[in-house]
Amino acid sequence: MRSIESDVVVGRLPALACLRAGRREVYRALVYENAEGIEEIIAALPAERIVRTDRASLDRLANGARHQGVVLEVSPLPLLSLGAWLDKGVPEQCVVLILDSITDPMNFGAVIRSAAAFGAAGVLFQKDRAAPITPAVVKASAGGVEYMDLIQATNLVRDIQRLKKEGFWVNALDAGGDRLLWQADLRGRVALVIGSEGMGIRRLVKEHSDFIVSIPIRKELDSLNASVSAGIALGEWVRQNQSGFSDVEKAPRT
Repeated sequence: MRSIESDVVVGRLPALACLRAGRREVYRALVYENAEGIEEIIAALPAERIVRTDRASLDRLANGARHQGVVLEVSPLPLLSLGAWLDKGVPEQCVVLILDSITDPMNFGAVIRSAAAFGAAGVLFQKDRAAPITPAVVKASAGGVEYMDLIQATNLVRDIQRLKKEGFWVNALDAGGDRLLWQADLRGRVALVIGSEGMGIRRLVKEHSDFIVSIPIRKELDSLNASVSAGIALGEWVRQNQSGFSDVEKAPRT
């Protein structure tokens, strides 16, 4: 198990999520004297961990992010290897997101937010060729990162192969898919691959996926934002698994 470098949580909603999730130790809460809406944050911590400071100090700590009058200094979140994540025990019905070369922090955080909102079991992303989990990513996730298993891959294709051996059906979202998203069977153990807006999903990742599925959009438009694609795909996963409905039979794996 490894840890991310970020040890700062910026903004009201991310700070509340951090406190409620309880996965990190909170060393200090630095708050602006006249900030509004931070009463619950202050009440959740011992008085000696509350440091009242000025806006300029918070601006420096937040490194340009909108802090809304509160910055937490916290212990790092854990980053899991795929093996460590699997060792925790994986349910027979779950979804994991696989992010291929998503380098934009806002997109990365928004994808994690969707994953947490729809109940994904984890988010798998690359150690290289991907945005690191910084305070900007944490804030963009609106606190979702605090509830999500974060799985870091040194070799994405190898981890995809491992997931397949563990019974996951890997669906890569790509405009050139051979079936529409809602024609795919997303029951059981499912992985959804999301590519970057610029590069899309790399060839080797596609080749090691079980299915290539697409979200229909207007022909005049090239693609969707990565976080939007993730949200649509996760919504379809919820629909199929909560209703028990699917009109597509799984094809045999070759």
